[in-house]
Parts: sequence; C-alpha cells; structure tokens
Amino acid sequence: MDIPYGLAMRGLLKQNDEILILKRHPNSRTNPNRWELPGGKVDPGEDFDKALIREFDEETNLEIKINDLIGAVQEDFPHKRTVAIVMNVEIISGEIKISDEHTDWKWATIEEIKELKISGWFEKLLIEKNYNL
Repeated sequence: MDIPYGLAMRGLLKQNDEILILKRHPNSRTNPNRWELPGGKVDPGEDFDKALIREFDEETNLEIKINDLIGAVQEDFPHKRTVAIVMNVEIISGEIKISDEHTDWKWATIEEIKELKISGWFEKLLIEKNYNL
C-alpha cells in the first residue's frame, strides 16, 4: 500500500538569537508534546506561501513576511509521509497568542532547543543544518 505524502510549511522566526517554538498538544496525532516551529499543512489548491502565512496567523496570532528558504525535510509516520518546507520569516505585526493546537510557546536558543523533546522533522533539519539556523 502506498503511503500518501503531505506538504507542511514551517516558519523560522528569530529574534536576538532566539527562535520562536511551540509545544504540540498531547492529543496531537503526530509528535504529541514535542516542540516545533509554527506552521502546518498546505490545503488542497492552496499556494504554499499563503498556507504558511495562514498557519502562522492561526497558531501564533502574528502577521508575517516570508523571506528565504532554509530547507526541506521528510518525516515518515505509519499513516503518512510529510515533507516540511522551512522558511525564514519576520513579524509584520501582532502579539503572540497561541491556538488550541499547542499548549505552550517560548523563545529559545539553539542550545536550549537541543535539550528539548522536539518534532522529528525539526530534529532532522537541525542535524542537516549542523545546528546552524
């Protein structure tokens, strides 16, 4: 049986050498209770840049501008394979207020992130980039 692919967009928002990360809800189907970058699935027919802007707004209440590509990584689950495209983003406006999809948020350095339980795709990205984001 072929396992379907899904596309997810993620945004790396950095301020003063700290990265905005969110903690997934314990009831999440993938990566429960793990920390990750804001973002999510691209809906059918949706442009991927618009998906990232929408997801970022839904999850953080922030309006963002997308800058350059950081990279893409794949994470395999029993029910699907997900390709996450990660982009550098910056804040246009808003104050952080997370959605019900997550239970916590924080600004963290790469050294702090190394000590946390993070999503599989996020860990893969950090290793690929040699922890240099």
